[in-house]
Amino acid sequence: MSTVEETSTAVGDTATVNEETIFPMPPTFDDVADERTYRKQMLVDALHILGALRMAEGAAGHITVRDPEHHDRFWVNPFGVGFKAVQVDQLICVDHEGTIVEGNRPLNNAAFAIHGALHAARPDVVAACHTHAMYSKTFSALGVPLEMITQDHCMFYNDIAMHSDGGGAIVTDLDSGHKMAESLGDKKALLHQNHGVITTGQSVDAAAWWFIALERACQSQLLAMAAGEMKIIRDEYAQFSFEQSGHDFGAWFQFQTIKQEFGLA
Repeated sequence: MSTVEETSTAVGDTATVNEETIFPMPPTFDDVADERTYRKQMLVDALHILGALRMAEGAAGHITVRDPEHHDRFWVNPFGVGFKAVQVDQLICVDHEGTIVEGNRPLNNAAFAIHGALHAARPDVVAACHTHAMYSKTFSALGVPLEMITQDHCMFYNDIAMHSDGGGAIVTDLDSGHKMAESLGDKKALLHQNHGVITTGQSVDAAAWWFIALERACQSQLLAMAAGEMKIIRDEYAQFSFEQSGHDFGAWFQFQTIKQEFGLA
């Protein structure tokens, strides 16, 4: 049986495949109702995983996914329900004006202010993730950029923005949300000073993976800064690593391994 060796677009390593190789790919849908159901379930799965990884902080934090039919609406976890406890029938659907169009649970005003502005500004973004996880919020207080000190940091090479406006205050108004969206620009992640990080993706799985990876990158850099002088990866090497692992399909692919560990894949 012949085999073909090709560069994996998922993780940056080389995969040997043949005509019988089963390589996971994101699902596609012909029916918008089926896609909506799928996106909502993926949202709940991501909430449960981040909750289990202790990346949630009380009632703070939110993940959103754009509705596949009504692109000016997104689904979000309800305010006051723990990440690990959220069920699909508790999700609420919100439009870009902040109106709850489906669901009877309360809306976190910060979730709308941040995600409403972001989804409106970035039609390419399907999902966005933000929690008050320990290491990313701590790192954000330093006001320093994420440095390319490991291969995993390079997933964010030239693809993470910084924003310093009002980081110490709860974001509850659209003006602040619009400023954050403006700072994000066309990048996939935002480091909000004194607040934490926000990640985006073309799927819930991708946005959740970027969040986990960025939380761990912040933890790694905090440790490295405390230990001594950091050695920064050269730009050409960082760029090469980014091209292998910094794209959306790579994030989706990586998150499948975490879902497997939780019995969700």
